[in-house]
Amino acid sequence: MTGLQSNGKVSGLERPERKKWVCEVTKFLIRLTFFPFFRLETRGNEHLPRNKAFLLLPKHQCWQDIPLMAIATPEPLYYVAKHELFENRVISRLLKSQGGVPLNREKPLKSRNSIRAIIHFLNQGEGVVVFPEGTYYRGRMGPGKGGILKLIISRLALPLIPVGIRYRREGIWTHVTVSFGQPIYHKNQTSTDETFELLMEAIGELSGLKTRNKETNT
Repeated sequence: MTGLQSNGKVSGLERPERKKWVCEVTKFLIRLTFFPFFRLETRGNEHLPRNKAFLLLPKHQCWQDIPLMAIATPEPLYYVAKHELFENRVISRLLKSQGGVPLNREKPLKSRNSIRAIIHFLNQGEGVVVFPEGTYYRGRMGPGKGGILKLIISRLALPLIPVGIRYRREGIWTHVTVSFGQPIYHKNQTSTDETFELLMEAIGELSGLKTRNKETNT
């Protein structure tokens, strides 16, 4: 069940009105602002699905990950972000215009409409970005918060793309390598915990890090 209503809402949550022109302008501004300080290299672009739904699961090193991911991928995506970012009405409208979807990981019941919206976007063939660590873990792998991912992969059969992000200082610039890994698919005979652990290990390897804690939080 996607929870769609005939008025274009998803179970009471207004669908984020992602505007392509806003995404393109934002990408231009990111390049203009970041390129004097960052050098971006992408690897494994061939692993990104074309014209089909997928989940993009990047390592979360710092806040710059989000804008850099936006210019590392060719098409606009939907982004799952912490609900606190949407508390300001103006910022909320800006984030939603770029495909932002609020999520309260601490109180999942308050996010049920957002989860329905995410599933709806995936059913419509969209790409959705979820940072499985939930927050920044610079230079190391966090334990992961897999509640929403386990829910989605238990309901939908779709490519799960692990993404590694590495930062390296080179003089006055910071070299950023974004590595898209081979798609991972959840198998019916495999538990969602096992699939999530496999994803975290892949993200760690692509980032040149190891998963120190294999226990995941929901």
